[in-house]
Formats: sequence, structure tokens, C-alpha cells
Amino acid sequence: MILVINCGSSSVKFAVINPASGETSLVGLAEKLGSVDACISFKTNGVKTAATLSDTTHTGAMNAVIAQLTQADLLSSIRAVGHRIVHGGAHFHESTLINAAVLEQIKQCEPLAPLHAPANILGIQIAQQHLPQLPHVAVFDTAFHHNIPEHAHLYAIPKAISAAHQVRRYGFHGTSHRFVAAQAAQMLGKPLTELALISAHLGNGGSVAAILNGVSVDTSMGFTPLEGLIMGTRSGDIDAGLLPYLGKALNLDTTGVIDLLNKQSGLLGVSELSNDCRELEEAAANGHAGAILALEMYVYRLAKYIASYVVPLGRVDALIFTGGIGENSPFLRAKVLNLLAFLGFKLDDAANQAAFRGKSGNISSGVAALVINTDEEWLIAQDTALIAAQ
Repeated sequence: MILVINCGSSSVKFAVINPASGETSLVGLAEKLGSVDACISFKTNGVKTAATLSDTTHTGAMNAVIAQLTQADLLSSIRAVGHRIVHGGAHFHESTLINAAVLEQIKQCEPLAPLHAPANILGIQIAQQHLPQLPHVAVFDTAFHHNIPEHAHLYAIPKAISAAHQVRRYGFHGTSHRFVAAQAAQMLGKPLTELALISAHLGNGGSVAAILNGVSVDTSMGFTPLEGLIMGTRSGDIDAGLLPYLGKALNLDTTGVIDLLNKQSGLLGVSELSNDCRELEEAAANGHAGAILALEMYVYRLAKYIASYVVPLGRVDALIFTGGIGENSPFLRAKVLNLLAFLGFKLDDAANQAAFRGKSGNISSGVAALVINTDEEWLIAQDTALIAAQ
């Protein structure tokens, strides 16, 4: 069994997974860490429990996880720990066994992901303190996109600056895109190495990846997760010249403007209602103008990105919808496919409505459009087991 840890700035997601079958013995979430409302929930062998945390720190959350593992008699069965790491910078292009040198290199990536990296590093350190006898493995969100060609990953700034400061489009959601691409190959009955796929991971954060013969050749997120699609609270693509303008107009420093674009924009900012697509779809159905506009902008930007990835691929064998929105919004999937009908997609309305809450399937009677449930934790467990066994 593999313990998978995904340590966020105010949360810890965790699971104990059989890497061969994907079955989970325990899964849970500690959230609202650092606040008086900090709590933790577990699902062990189908039984759900929840509790408040007296120690609201990440250390307190990990203590609670270890206590639950001990109580459920799972601790002795764990052979390794896999950590989701958001940013691997230029150092890492594959999952890696963590030692002192690797941890130091991960720390050097902290300026590239200041919102995520500190929590990722803290998660490693706390887990190593609790489980020092086990191998720990880092699985990087950026690794899948590491080999995107130079003409696609560079920004058009002086190349010397790019080289000196590790400035490039890194891309994210790599574990999800890699997992669903392999699943798509199985569904299509063809080798992954012979397919041209477009993967749309759509959640509160979202990105599109062009995957040719199993390799990512372009993706919508960039140096940070702010670039690309309109997201729940992120603006996505924006004119860089707007940053100093907004700073002056709103009396904000650079950090304040970036915070505005990351946390107050996207679907939330346009709709002035919510960042949750379920709420927006309901509001739009009732005539809420902001919700209607936000969803139209979201679908339009998404369809444009998908269509543009025909350029690096040369063709499209399948489009993949995944992530919380991609897996559970027939409404948005239908609107996207209708905009992309010129590429050969033909919406199968019945199949689209049926692909919901855990159900996968092909929702197009033309070029395949696959709804696939992502499982990043299972992929992390598989990578961890493989590396720990070496």
C-alpha cells in the first residue's frame, strides 16, 4: 500500500492506495488549517468519520492522519509515501525519490510557486518525521509538460533572461493529463503512442493539453497556473500591460494585482455571484445576466484553446473532458462540442447526460469526445511504488 499526501496551503489531502488495483483503504481531507474551523474527515473501508482539530497546523493534521492509520491497522502495510509537488521547475522531468539533495532542489523552486511550494515542502518534512523508515517520492505536476518543444514553451522575451531565471511555460495538472490520456487509449482500443489527444482538465483550476503519441506538446497554463483558461477565480490570459494600469487605478502593488487576478477574477469576478459552475448554471437558467455571461466567456475561451491545439497535433483522435466540471457538467460539455462541430464532433445528447457523477463514456457520435474520471492519487501511488521498488 502507498500513502499519498497532497499538502496545500490550508489543507492536506491523503489516501492509502493499492497501486496495482487503485483501491483505497483510507481517504480523507484536513481543511481550513490555521483557522479555528480546522477539521479532518476520513473514509476508512466505506465508513465516514469527521472531527475538529485541536492542533490546527499541518503538523496537527498529519498527527491525526498517523493516528487514524494506526487505529485502522494500516500503518504496517504502507511501503512508501508519494507526495504531489506542484512545481518541479527546470530540475525535474519525472517522479523522483526524495533525498536531502532532491529536497533542496525542490526548495529552490519555491519562488516559482510561492502559493503552493511552501506547503508541499512542509508536507514532505512532516511526513518524513513521522515515517522516516519509508521511501518518500515526489511526483511533479509540471513533469509531464517538461518536454514541450522550445518554440512552444518559451516566452518572447530576451532569451538570456529566460535562461538565467528559469522563465518558460511549465504547465500544470500533469498527473491528471497523463492519467486520462492513458485511460483514453484503453477506451479507444489503440496504443497511446499512436494517438493525438486534447485533454481538458476542468475544475476550479483548469488547463488544456495537447498530447501527441503520449507526450505533451503544448498546454494552456504557463509560468504559473494563472495563464490560460478562465477559471473559478483566476482570470486566465490577460494583457500584461493591464497589471500596472490596475495597480495605479486601484492603488495596488504587484502582489495586490496578482491576488486580484488569482482570487477575485474568473467566473466569480465576471458573474459577481460565484466561482461554482453548478451555482452559475442554475442561476443562468433563471436568467441571471452575470452567470450567463460568465459561462459564455468560459465556454468560448475553452473552445478556442481546444481548436488551437489542432496545430501542434495535426489531427484530433479524441477530446477528453475531466476534472470536477469536465466530468459533471453536461451543459458546458454540450456547448463546447457544439462550438467545435467543425472539427467533426457530433454531440450525443443521451450519452452526454449519462456521463455524470462517476460515469465515463464517449459523448460524440463523430470524432470521439470522452468523459473520463481522473485519478491523480492512483497515478501518484503507481509512480511511488515503481520508484520505491528500484
